[in-house]
Amino acid sequence: MSQVDIQSLASEAKFNGFHAKVLMWCMLIIIIDGYDISVAGAALPSIMEQLNVSASTAGFMASSALFGMMIGAIFFGGLADKIGRRLTIAICVFLFSAFTAIAGLTDDPVTFSIVRFIAGLGIGGVMPNVVAQMTEYSPKKVRNVMTSLMFSGYAVGGILAAVLGKQFIMQYGWQVVFYAAGVPIVLLPFILKSMPESVVYLVKHNKQAELRKVAEQIAPQAQFPADAVFVNGSPNNNLKPTVGLLFSDGRAFSTLMFWVAFFTCLFMVYALSTWLTKLMAMSGYSLGSALTFVVALNIGAIIGAVGGGWLADRFHIKWVLVIMYAIGSAFLYLMTLPMSTTMLYFIIGVVGACSTGAQIVAYSYCGQFYPNVIRSTGIGLASGVGRLGAIGAPLLIGFIVSLNLPIQQNFFVIALAGLIGAVALSLINHRRADMAQAQSKTNFNLTTEEV
Repeated sequence: MSQVDIQSLASEAKFNGFHAKVLMWCMLIIIIDGYDISVAGAALPSIMEQLNVSASTAGFMASSALFGMMIGAIFFGGLADKIGRRLTIAICVFLFSAFTAIAGLTDDPVTFSIVRFIAGLGIGGVMPNVVAQMTEYSPKKVRNVMTSLMFSGYAVGGILAAVLGKQFIMQYGWQVVFYAAGVPIVLLPFILKSMPESVVYLVKHNKQAELRKVAEQIAPQAQFPADAVFVNGSPNNNLKPTVGLLFSDGRAFSTLMFWVAFFTCLFMVYALSTWLTKLMAMSGYSLGSALTFVVALNIGAIIGAVGGGWLADRFHIKWVLVIMYAIGSAFLYLMTLPMSTTMLYFIIGVVGACSTGAQIVAYSYCGQFYPNVIRSTGIGLASGVGRLGAIGAPLLIGFIVSLNLPIQQNFFVIALAGLIGAVALSLINHRRADMAQAQSKTNFNLTTEEV
């Protein structure tokens, strides 16, 4: 009987049609997810006008989905390690598609907030799972690029929300962009049939037939013996995925720094995605022009995600992210200075690259930092804690807007968050975690040999 380490097989494989299929599904899901996140920000001025709500109330309405995202990221990130990633992703897609569409039927702030909270469970829950899926199946040489390219779909979804909002909100009302979010429900049977299951889950439940099928797709040129047993070579393979493992093997301090980095970057991302349209409208731009700034922000996010992923495959991903966070903070401050509209578009594009784009690369970084057995849990909890920043951003910026303070103070607060995130990332310690992991693997191999 021979053993095949399927995780090593996936890491060393060459990119092929199987990887393209996984990338396509994960990216499509993130596009839908990004649309559902951004649609409230695109419609916010119209919602405030039609429902006659204040800036503070509008901030609470926007944060309701983000609060759901925090709980969803923590809950569904851990659930996937128990019931399988494929089913978990399908559940999340149903939640955020169905309940975002239902939000279009509401006519008061409370009902809207409750429905958006439920949608947020799915929006937040799907993110750590698709990141873990992409990280697990991507060849090592192109892992950062693939993960970043996949997550650039978030910005594509944001652009789609802004374009549809600009095209239809003025004519048909804000509800129409919410109704459109229900269409992806038709994809659920195809997701359940076509998306591969998590390798860790398959090994844990000893699904050898499905593992062989996956292995043959990952490396179609390989010849596997008839008696081959597919395993996950991680020394932690038999451990249960618990929160405690995030703080073992020298990972405790770095785990906390990931939480701080996710908190600050998601604060930036959601402050901008929720309030940029309104802030630019307050600066004297029409609704159509303000939505165009959102398009610029998300185009920058795509460039930042793909470019940052490319750089991360060639340099240390940690320092690539530190620089991106710092640049994002600096350019956010530059937005407060007088400049031409053309230059403002450029500045906003750079901010998108170094906020949303950087966060996309940060998901990839987090996925690589943790071993397979706790990858979904690690990303899910970091994302969940980070949602506190996402929740606080619309509320805090809404409060500042309601005080009628200079708009520059809004951007200064957002910029400060990016600077704190850069410091936190710089303090993540790979050496202790890697040394502890190597020692665990050595002990694991010695135990195996003795047996």
